Amino acid sequence: MKIINFLVNGHTRVGVLEGDTVVDLVALQEAAPFVAGAQQAALGNTIELIRAWGDIQPRLKAAVAQSASVPASRKPLASVDLQAPMVPSTILCSGSNYLSHNQEKANADISGKEPEFFIKTGDCVVGHGQPVILDRVLTNKLDGEVELAVVIGKAGRHIAVEDALDHVFGYTIVNDMTARDRQVRKRPDGSYWYELGRGKFFDSGAPMGPCITTRDEIPDAQQLMVKSWVNGDLRQISSTSQMIWTVAQLVHFFSINVTLRPGMVIITGTPSGTAWSCDPELGGKWAGTDGMVRATGYLKDGDEIVCEISGIGRLSNRVVENARR
Repeated sequence: MKIINFLVNGHTRVGVLEGDTVVDLVALQEAAPFVAGAQQAALGNTIELIRAWGDIQPRLKAAVAQSASVPASRKPLASVDLQAPMVPSTILCSGSNYLSHNQEKANADISGKEPEFFIKTGDCVVGHGQPVILDRVLTNKLDGEVELAVVIGKAGRHIAVEDALDHVFGYTIVNDMTARDRQVRKRPDGSYWYELGRGKFFDSGAPMGPCITTRDEIPDAQQLMVKSWVNGDLRQISSTSQMIWTVAQLVHFFSINVTLRPGMVIITGTPSGTAWSCDPELGGKWAGTDGMVRATGYLKDGDEIVCEISGIGRLSNRVVENARR
């Protein structure tokens, strides 16, 4: 099942995406009620839906299967005001999780040895089709990174690797936008160090979507194709099989620090092909493969960046210089 969020008269609704059709769960409930009481709140809030999933899922699945008989509940995808599929409280981020990305950049001391841990929040999230802000006060080197995002469905702390996938609700796409000139700093001796706060945490720094695909529809998260394009040029192409730490290992890793809760998100790193790799001032060394187009610079006003992961879909955002939300 593919879960989306969209707006109706300024209010968020949860929908189920079936091809190019959206099943409006609120409209479906109004016409043919399938949940009662407090569970109705889950139809307008993805995190509430995740929390109630064990109880609500069988009835939801049956109701969606019958939605063709409720025409008012079905809308063309092109007609809805699509939003990010959720706004998580916390996005736990793993950097340097593909060997190909490590080969193209200036590395930290722990690169390739343990996950590089940093955090974004829901304040950074925008949805499919919404603008990415290029704020020249913050950065002149805005870069994007396609990443598989893991949506937590069940709480846990110190989760064993072998139990980790039981805590996963589903998967989405996050474009880990990065201000490279804030992230990567050069020492007088020519070596580099990272400042991951200002380099990673900013308005529109985490485009997310277009949907959350539930875990039952992705039997193996380590066998997904990962791609990104800028203005139609293929920048990144890889497979999640090339991740250094698997989804299960990352769930275990982050659960050592904090209790993972429903609606939290883990992003899992990006492969080679970033604009950083083409920036010798910041230690970049392009490591592209056949078919990839080498970047000639960082993102600029009007650029379109598209991220795609098999089984989930395409997340597209346009860069707007000094836009204000």
